[in-house]
Amino acid sequence: MKRYIYYIEAKDLRILYRTTEQEETVFQIGESVCYPMHGVGVVEGIEEKTVLGETARYYVLRFFTSRLTAMVPVDAAEGVGLRRVIDHAQCESVLQYMSGEPCEESDNWNQRYRDNLAKLKGGDIYDVADVVKCLKKRDMQKGLSAGDRKMLITARQVLVAELSAASGRDIDELRDVIG
Repeated sequence: MKRYIYYIEAKDLRILYRTTEQEETVFQIGESVCYPMHGVGVVEGIEEKTVLGETARYYVLRFFTSRLTAMVPVDAAEGVGLRRVIDHAQCESVLQYMSGEPCEESDNWNQRYRDNLAKLKGGDIYDVADVVKCLKKRDMQKGLSAGDRKMLITARQVLVAELSAASGRDIDELRDVIG
């Protein structure tokens, strides 16, 4: 028998199909995780809630860079991009990647914005680094629109928070390294 778990994210109603069997939690209380568009947080708890008539377990996340708390369905955590923070070796690899050449991007602001937003929502650390590199390059060459500037700030914040959590280095030091 299948059941529906409904959750709302960014004004988008999604329906996920899961069996009624309880799945094991992937993340434990106290573990640091990365959530797309929000950055690094800690799992403060796992609660059972009823939303839209369906009972499900949720991770309660508290984010380090903001005072935001979010609840993510345990069954949907992977689907929304919740993942573990990268390790130290990956951190060094990302820092090395940041020193490379920026990507080619569309001159059409609308297409560029959609591409960058998709990268940020995907949550891959290299995609986030790519957004920062490309927008930094564009800022130096032509300047940024208000939307691009806001996206650069968000991407840089997410990137620096995860690199800091992975490496143990100070956030301000990493901001200087990334630029």
